[in-house]
Amino acid sequence: MFVSGSDAGSRDRPERAAILHADLDSFYASVEQRDNPRLRGRPVIVGGGVVLAASYEAKAFGVRTPMNARQALRLCPHAIVVPPRMAAYSQASKAVFEIFRDTTPEVEGLSIDEAFLDVSGLWRIAGSPMDIARDLRARVRVEVGLPISVGVARTKFLAKVASAVSKPDGLLEVPPDGELEFLHPLPVERLWGVGEVTARELHERGITKVGQLAELGEGPLAAALGPAAGRHLHALSWARDPRRVETGRRRRSIGAQRALGRRDRTDDEIETYLHGLADRLGHRLRRARRVCRTVVLRLRFDDFGRATRSHTLPEATDRSAVILDAARTLLATARPLIHERGLTLIGVALTNLDDADTMQLSLPLEHRAESTLDSTLDALRDRFGSGAVTRAALLHRGEGLSVPMLPD
Repeated sequence: MFVSGSDAGSRDRPERAAILHADLDSFYASVEQRDNPRLRGRPVIVGGGVVLAASYEAKAFGVRTPMNARQALRLCPHAIVVPPRMAAYSQASKAVFEIFRDTTPEVEGLSIDEAFLDVSGLWRIAGSPMDIARDLRARVRVEVGLPISVGVARTKFLAKVASAVSKPDGLLEVPPDGELEFLHPLPVERLWGVGEVTARELHERGITKVGQLAELGEGPLAAALGPAAGRHLHALSWARDPRRVETGRRRRSIGAQRALGRRDRTDDEIETYLHGLADRLGHRLRRARRVCRTVVLRLRFDDFGRATRSHTLPEATDRSAVILDAARTLLATARPLIHERGLTLIGVALTNLDDADTMQLSLPLEHRAESTLDSTLDALRDRFGSGAVTRAALLHRGEGLSVPMLPD
């Protein structure tokens, strides 16, 4: 049933704008500028072959992630390129999340540099949500030395859009009586779920603003984009988002990737990197006491196109050998495409995660040699660091960057 604009924003939501979306600005680059005064006010690119982050001074020249570094330097030749320091970013993230949790116990982390905070229960003791947001931004600036943008709204979706619109280093509230006035003039790309392909389809139909999409109606949207996407985007276009801030939610997927640069790689070399990714993810699974059902291979090509391949296992696992076997099978099917288009990045993701305690045992119920090897390697890596033990084929090549993640 169609819900009119006047009713669309009124169901299943708090009456006040009390959800904050806090998002650190150009996180990696901001940490580099904080720690090195020479970089402040200068265009900074973090990364090697691929741009992992860019300061706003570099973004002004069109530098974006995950752009090739050569292309980035053509756009901004005076940029300063610095290698990533993942340990520094992880430490800064922990400090910021301590401030989040000191502000309210209702914190839902999205990544190491952004989170939702529900402050609806703090009116009497901490003031209005805007007062809380101002204090939070000031604390992050003073105690951690980083700029952060905050959006305040009744829903998670609007709060996230507000923080994005307020960047860099901004604060924006979307009042309950001004939600559609704020949302409808924005480009359709601001809606969750509108990527490059969907945006192109909407633009071909003359739809460039959220308000145009809202007026189109759910039926025509469903016919153009499919029932699920049509229903989802129509709801967001009328500011409907009943989701609550969830605390203690476990990760739904984990992943790792390796940038390869633009030089040609042999099949054996690519498979070697795949081995390292599978080892890394298996270790993370077991350390978090999780199991997975689906292995996803992610590829980025020399023409900047992307492709994914996935395989669902017959039973959940945390064994590195099983993960690797599935990933190798997926890689084999993608080899013709790799030979045709060239490969600049390879990644593996594990999805359909569950707690290891819920995994049903399969016969025979004997101790498996593979599990002994996994547990031995895990113990060495936990004690001496992730690089203490590696495959011989990865010697002098490294395992690539391990992007810091929120605790599982």
